Amino acid sequence: MIVVVFWLGTRRMKVVPGRGQTIMEFVLGFIQSNIAEGNLGKKEGARFLPLLTSIFVIVLGMNITGIIPGINLAGTAVIGLPLVLALVSYVTFIYAGIKKHGGGFFKTSLFPSGVPAALYVIVTPIEFLSTFILRPVTLALRLLMNMIAGHMLLVLCFSATQFFFFTAGGLYSLFGVGTLAFGFIFTVFEILVGVLQAYVFTFLTAAYIQLALADDH
Repeated sequence: MIVVVFWLGTRRMKVVPGRGQTIMEFVLGFIQSNIAEGNLGKKEGARFLPLLTSIFVIVLGMNITGIIPGINLAGTAVIGLPLVLALVSYVTFIYAGIKKHGGGFFKTSLFPSGVPAALYVIVTPIEFLSTFILRPVTLALRLLMNMIAGHMLLVLCFSATQFFFFTAGGLYSLFGVGTLAFGFIFTVFEILVGVLQAYVFTFLTAAYIQLALADDH
């Protein structure tokens, strides 16, 4: 569906864009200026832009499925997709570091300059854990937990609405009006969270790539 949306929005490109082309240009321009070039600069930003764009639209699209009737579950609320995306981010981070600095990437990552030699016993395990273990794990879990929390809020609101309207009946139906209103409010909130999480995941991916490319390595 994501491919179809992009195809429909770009199949008839015009100098004066239509509605679909305008939306596509806005999304791509936002990713390019605020995420890719904002973290990596023009040259490296253009190099990694296709990957960052793919990550952003996939996360956003799979987040929005959580509010689509008949699906009602974000694709990113199931552990498989966040893990795959985190793995892609992690592999790209390692690739960028090795491509730029060769084998010295691992040495300077685990043995940062300016640290007394005696402290490497403490610093190196911490750097290994934080750089090569926790980054992909936290990327996956942050996205997963946020989308699960939103899903559970919507389930709670609409399940309560169904109970008050169709099971409890009587004056209890008035409570159903309240839970239904909260359900719609949380649905709008879930859209905002979905967009924010797509931005955060893609931004952190770009930030990790930038750290791998930094001359400090």
